[in-house]
Amino acid sequence: MTWIAIGSLSDIPRRGARCVDTPEGKIAVFRTADDQVYAIDDHCPHKGGPLSQGIVHGAAVTCPLHNWVISLETGKALGADEGRVRTIPVKVEGERLFLALEALASRAA
Repeated sequence: MTWIAIGSLSDIPRRGARCVDTPEGKIAVFRTADDQVYAIDDHCPHKGGPLSQGIVHGAAVTCPLHNWVISLETGKALGADEGRVRTIPVKVEGERLFLALEALASRAA
């Protein structure tokens, strides 16, 4: 797998997110309270809300528009809601963050 450097862990606040612009659209990179890092498409499957502006809790994010909860691990909507967003593999080496280049070129199934 080919990895592309996107910044450092300290660039993302705990329970927060930052966006990475790619030719395939924006990717939201999240950091949980326990320093786990996840990357998903930055649009809610419901109405396209910016997930990077949502509230991070555990390994999930709540969309700021209509409160859909999305798993950061699977990209699936949780609860009674249905839908999913693409997940992107993230690698952490020390403080440096990397995204899988191949995954950026593919779309969610």
